[in-house]
Amino acid sequence: MRPPQAGAGISQKDKWQGFMATTTTPYLLEGVVQHYAWGGFEYIPNLLNQTNRQQEPCAELWLGAHPRGMAQVHLPGEAAQPLDALINSAPLDILGTATAQRFANQIPYLLKILDVDKMLSIQAHPNKTEAEQGFAAENAAGIPLNAFNRNFKDDNHKPEMMTALTDFWLLHGFATRDKVLFSLQQTPELAGLLAFYTPDSIEPLYTQVMTMPQEEIDRLLQPLAARLLPLLSAGQLQKDQQDYWAARALRDFRLLDGGLDRGVISIYLMNVVNVQPGQGIFQDAGILHAYLEGVNVELMANSDNVFRGGLTDKYVDAATLIQHLSFEPVIPHIFAGEAESDTLTVFKTPAPDFELSLIRLSDAKIHEQHSTKGPEILLLIQGEALVNQSLLVKKGQSLFFPAGSSYVLTGNAEIYKAGMP
Repeated sequence: MRPPQAGAGISQKDKWQGFMATTTTPYLLEGVVQHYAWGGFEYIPNLLNQTNRQQEPCAELWLGAHPRGMAQVHLPGEAAQPLDALINSAPLDILGTATAQRFANQIPYLLKILDVDKMLSIQAHPNKTEAEQGFAAENAAGIPLNAFNRNFKDDNHKPEMMTALTDFWLLHGFATRDKVLFSLQQTPELAGLLAFYTPDSIEPLYTQVMTMPQEEIDRLLQPLAARLLPLLSAGQLQKDQQDYWAARALRDFRLLDGGLDRGVISIYLMNVVNVQPGQGIFQDAGILHAYLEGVNVELMANSDNVFRGGLTDKYVDAATLIQHLSFEPVIPHIFAGEAESDTLTVFKTPAPDFELSLIRLSDAKIHEQHSTKGPEILLLIQGEALVNQSLLVKKGQSLFFPAGSSYVLTGNAEIYKAGMP
């Protein structure tokens, strides 16, 4: 069905609804590139078939309806429109009744590509109840949403699922207490922290690290930097060692007054994890983590709530971070997706907000999707695909399918799909 022609007497809402008369017609979606300083310079421009003449860091590609990075929907013969305008025109139709009612007429997830060239901040996220309470409290206190010292940017939780596109390294959760003890014993510069170690909980030790005076932090870390930085320069440290990432952090992160970043110590308290391409890992509320290096696909709840614990020049609120952390040791669970057909692999998590899948097409494998459970966003990572035998989609292009859509994909391609569980 052709969309209605623009003209007198046709409202914007009617135009959207007219175009939605068939649910098998996808919308081309244009994401937003975020130029954070830690980003790489090549992967995202190459994915999008763009040049990076200004040599800006291209850290993240956002595909969703987040206010800080609203994707644009392209209609045939029409100017691009924000994704939230499409959703607001008919939320029950676009999102599906169940999703619209559960998530207040909003698309509940945000799909991203991350190119991590420099280490990201050590951080954690609140659960849903904590986010609602914290957001209301900061609003009541009159803290502007864009204030430097704002912790809660919205009232949502932020569970995260990622799968690696390249060899990917991250910090994920507190290590077992035996491993923490071993790390401190093997790092002589941090031996003074053993006085705060207890076999029952990592909380007293971590609290001490996050609250001790800056001069004490510098006293601990200056000799560590003096020992590790020459080893890093000489190529004598390996990425599976905590010393390697501590040395990278000591080289790359300084406070505005020249002090050393206390987040370096957290590296010795956490799991260093390597995720290979095609593998995934899930991070729920309260899990301390940091992305270190590599490219991934990330799918998360539609939130920007972050509590930082170091390796950053952004706001660090130690008390709020500690209040919302889980101090239980984490055994990292790296997992492959589950094959649901010869074309579809699903990465299952406990999150109610999203589900990440991978579609692999070949000449012998056609993907058919009948009546989607909720809205879907598809991002083509490699190759080309034909949608419903009519729309050719190439590497780097994205599609938005409203709830209830049915479609057929043919070609040779790898496509990541965000949808509802």
